[in-house]
Amino acid sequence: MYPVYPYYDKETKCEEQPITFPPQEQEQQPGLEYPMIPNPIAENPHYVGSGKLQDKVAIITGGDSGIGRATAIAFAKEGADIVMIYLNEHKDAEATKRRIEEIGRDCLSIAIDLREEAASTEVVKQTIDKFNRIDILINNHAVQFVQKSILDITKEQLMTTFETNVYPFFFMSKAVLPYLQAGDSIINNTSVTSFKGHETLIDYSATKGAITTFTRSLALSLADKGIRVNAVAPGPIWTPLIPATFPKEEVKIFGTDTPMKRAGQPFECAPSFVYLASNDSTYVTGQILHVNGGMYLGG
Repeated sequence: MYPVYPYYDKETKCEEQPITFPPQEQEQQPGLEYPMIPNPIAENPHYVGSGKLQDKVAIITGGDSGIGRATAIAFAKEGADIVMIYLNEHKDAEATKRRIEEIGRDCLSIAIDLREEAASTEVVKQTIDKFNRIDILINNHAVQFVQKSILDITKEQLMTTFETNVYPFFFMSKAVLPYLQAGDSIINNTSVTSFKGHETLIDYSATKGAITTFTRSLALSLADKGIRVNAVAPGPIWTPLIPATFPKEEVKIFGTDTPMKRAGQPFECAPSFVYLASNDSTYVTGQILHVNGGMYLGG
């Protein structure tokens, strides 16, 4: 019996032993949430919204599962309507949409491949047609492929990783920009690997480094418009990307090398996105929030 990970319970004490997962693998990227054991925890039941995003409209790429799902739920609790973008993970997307609607907010789900720039234009068109506004963009989706050496990274893999992880962040930002106003936000999901690297995720880490620099540069470009651009850099978080990436024996010990001896859960990242999207962070732009279980990255 694997633990439910009740980290939100104030009476729960830190584990003396590292928390591990049952060995498991998936054969597709970016992975599916519903078969995972245990399922990632997308929602903190003690989280009560206070209207920080009341009646705003947020586009969340990769919103069907993992950090995207957790962010969508937290945003809905704060009063936002959600546009959930995903590739083909229909069962996960249906579960996320159902939860958002249970909370009482509207959810437009769009299955589309964001690697083509026209897809971003279509997402924005459907969003404006339904909601007539866009206030927040969360660029969140990604893929990653393990290779022991740079010699094993083919041109095809390199192109796939960059075309998935980086290009759509540019495309989506360009597409939403004409509809954003002062006070609105773009928030990118980067990674701890942007800062410390990863020996078997060289191309993935490079895309995350690009996203970090993209965030800082776009923030400078849009500062005079009052549009804030920030990012969250998660450490090891239990999402579908993990069993879809690593061998099952590595999945078992995933996250145990952090000072907190465990992987994080998606709901533990969501409040960072809420903060960066809300008026709590009106003097914050070009910044990276680190949610990584205590890994010190310097600076």
